[in-house]
Amino acid sequence: MPQTIIGVDIAKRKFDVARLCEHKYRHKKFDHNAQGFVAFLDWLNSFGDPQPWVCMEATGAYSVPLAEFLVERGYRVSVVNPAKIHAFAKSELSRTKTDKVDAKLIARYCLSLQPDRWTPPPRAIRELQALLRRVEHLLEMQQMERNRLATADPAIVASLKTVLDMLDKELEETRQRIKSLIDNDPDLRQRRHLLESIPGIGPAASAYLLTALSPHYGFSSAKQAVAYAGLAPAIQKSGKWVGKTRLSKTGDPALRKALYLPALVAWQYNPIIRTFCQRLKDNGKNGKAIVCAAMRKLIHIAFAILQSGKPFDPKLSLA
Repeated sequence: MPQTIIGVDIAKRKFDVARLCEHKYRHKKFDHNAQGFVAFLDWLNSFGDPQPWVCMEATGAYSVPLAEFLVERGYRVSVVNPAKIHAFAKSELSRTKTDKVDAKLIARYCLSLQPDRWTPPPRAIRELQALLRRVEHLLEMQQMERNRLATADPAIVASLKTVLDMLDKELEETRQRIKSLIDNDPDLRQRRHLLESIPGIGPAASAYLLTALSPHYGFSSAKQAVAYAGLAPAIQKSGKWVGKTRLSKTGDPALRKALYLPALVAWQYNPIIRTFCQRLKDNGKNGKAIVCAAMRKLIHIAFAILQSGKPFDPKLSLA
């Protein structure tokens, strides 16, 4: 029986799937939650495929829960860098971009290029990722309630304040759980100690870096970690024409967000980052470009420190 490929295009609230078998597609959309995952399996099992191969883009907080759900049930799963999917689409001269089309594209990519099998991170890293996702969700809810409070009718102000107080409590408790998780794991605790020796890196940023730079991902260079974060510059140049250089942003948005404020702090207080940023400023770079470069530099320093096992030393050029 021919290999059945399932391409999955994941968004925040929904995910589209395309079943590719013998050059024919079957498409379906599911809710991105526990009930949607079960419904997806029921739909998949209805075809009687013995060993379907599920492929999806690496979209951080969106892709990991579904990938883990499938692996735990014995399915073969590949999680692919979005930049590779994008390059594959360009090779096909694809111009149409919808969720349905993208799911089919991912299935064809899997069939053509046979990506590696994905394995879940260690349990401690998975728990840390889940807690960090929870912090993100709580912050989103908190911002939504604050926006409502700004223009709220007096009749609902008390209710909104009650919800905000509850969210503050949940955030504090979740952050404490993150601290306890790291404190109780000797390896994570040691790696956090190394990361927080870097001026600019505090508890929040170190937790994200612990997951992103986990040995599980097997990054052999800081450049790979930078690409994972979506902080690699996308250079546009052809002949004499030179376009604007922007961030690729084909990576983990939560990690980029977590590094923004640390980069600003490092600009002021980290001697290596401060010298680096001043050189960029002297060369005419604008503030946003300098901060993005500082974020990249922080990842280079963090990667080097974790590799060496030695705390930050401003006398050494670590990046």
